[in-house]
Amino acid sequence: MTTTATGTSADTAAHRAGPAPVVSFQQVSKSYGAVRAVADLNLELYPGETVALLGPNGAGKSSTLDLLLGLRKADTGTVSLFGTTPQRAIEQGKAGAMLQSGGLMEGVKVKELVRLARDLHPHGYPLDEILATAGITDIADRMVDKLSGGQEQKVRFALATAGANDLIVLDEPTTGMDVSARQTFWGAMREQARQGRTVLFATHYLEEADEIADRVIVLHRGRVLADGTSAEIKAKAGARRVTFDLEEPFDRGALDGLPFLTSLGVSESGSGSGRRTVRIQSQDADATVHAVYGLGLYPHNLEVAGLGLEQAFIAITTASDATAGTAEEAAR
Repeated sequence: MTTTATGTSADTAAHRAGPAPVVSFQQVSKSYGAVRAVADLNLELYPGETVALLGPNGAGKSSTLDLLLGLRKADTGTVSLFGTTPQRAIEQGKAGAMLQSGGLMEGVKVKELVRLARDLHPHGYPLDEILATAGITDIADRMVDKLSGGQEQKVRFALATAGANDLIVLDEPTTGMDVSARQTFWGAMREQARQGRTVLFATHYLEEADEIADRVIVLHRGRVLADGTSAEIKAKAGARRVTFDLEEPFDRGALDGLPFLTSLGVSESGSGSGRRTVRIQSQDADATVHAVYGLGLYPHNLEVAGLGLEQAFIAITTASDATAGTAEEAAR
């Protein structure tokens, strides 16, 4: 776990007794003019972890990755990789990256570009192995500028894993890939983690984070809002989902007044039965359902379940925005 306030002292003590962190952010901040992209960030990653970095647009994910890879310099604080500077660690071949930004070299064949990356790496893998792992053997003789978006992503993956990196950083890695390619990609990443390597990926596909990552970090406004397993993130959101059907007519306004409500949606049931489907998020599902009956309503097909990672992510970031908005109002 991280050493931020979201972790526990037991977690921190366990890590201190174990291996040294692969990545360490200590009170790191980065601003672009009046925009503070990263704000006093404390974060540590450890060997063998597969970590998903989540956050809405503008949360500071890309800036965090840029700082981690030494592409930008922090205004304050310290970023280290393997106990040294990011630049030095990358020169030593300890980290590989697959980023969204930046194009691929044109006018060369795929295998030529991958061979170049392999030759530049201090611990490069055999060319055929790199191509096979990335699933691009069949396009090895194709010109780079003749590739589809999904094929380009596979080539970027090959470049990021052309040598034995202890840390692999991936920014939206499966964008443009079809389902089969995604499965192959994540299979390769699981194998990297099994070999003790650290995999850090930023993604908007929350189902990937839920399924792949053994640790999820939610970043918002340049700070860590939540850090833990997917199950812990869901539990942190607190709310539960309540879904049921109601016979029409009923008073929508009465539903708005239900206790512990955090969100409410009403839609056609789609069955043609004259019913409407009500979808609720509640901080106390038992009390909310009890209040529904207290209104004299009789819900059909009642279901109560925990939030999925996507709903939990939305709940956590929305609550943070609400808190920030209240603080801004109070400061005026």
